[in-house]
Amino acid sequence: MSQAAPSPAAGTRAGRKRPRHRLGGSAVLACALALTGCGGGADPASGGGSGTGATITVFAAASLREVFESLAEDYETRNPGSEVVLNFAGSSDLATQIEAGAPADVFASADAPTMERLAEAGLIDGEPGEFARNRLTIAVPQGNPAGVKGFADLTGVRLVACAPQVPCGAAATRIQEITGVRLSPVSEESSVTEVLGKVISGEADAGLVYVTDALAAAGEVEAVPIPEAAEVPNSYLIGAVAPDAPEAAQEFIDTVSGSAGQALLQEAGFQPPADRP
Repeated sequence: MSQAAPSPAAGTRAGRKRPRHRLGGSAVLACALALTGCGGGADPASGGGSGTGATITVFAAASLREVFESLAEDYETRNPGSEVVLNFAGSSDLATQIEAGAPADVFASADAPTMERLAEAGLIDGEPGEFARNRLTIAVPQGNPAGVKGFADLTGVRLVACAPQVPCGAAATRIQEITGVRLSPVSEESSVTEVLGKVISGEADAGLVYVTDALAAAGEVEAVPIPEAAEVPNSYLIGAVAPDAPEAAQEFIDTVSGSAGQALLQEAGFQPPADRP
């Protein structure tokens, strides 16, 4: 598999690195596929679709990197000769790339407003579907040297957060409104992975990241829960990019929404969509 270049104009592809953490991906996928084989209906992740030989380009929020890399590898295995090209960045940046004409077949956003922005512009085919939810937590370096115990403590430390126009930044704004705590980050980043990187490198005492990112970086950071974050979860939506997304694009979307994709997402710390228990 390869990764699309972040430039909307380039459209080039480069070799994609394997994920740092596999999240038990092979075992989860194998288990989910085995279970669905016992059911009465076909699961979209059960293999052998019309995606054989097709190349699809998937633009996905940075927080989905490890899960989508695992799902893309599985998709390619089940569809010999196919290729899934992945481009990860902040959802807002990805939407801007698609608006500028970057070649994409599937878009997975970390919030509803960003997806709605493309849908209203006629750039999404049909109705996008929610496939997961996520919520913010506080990431601190190992040992929590600044002694951060809750959201209010973030006013007195070197805090890094996402910019307000990025889904994780918008979520932070909503939590500030709920708590009445006003934050003054020393840096605002374009993706949650950049925030996490600054915490890991010691450039920040704390960072606002998703629960899934803190879980993936366990051993490098510690997580301090934000109870209020449960009131304002981020809704992750996925849809085919209009007007000419191939049939394989919908097959990949079905893989994400199916039992194997849901098992992998939940192992990574994502919550199920609102219409599932």
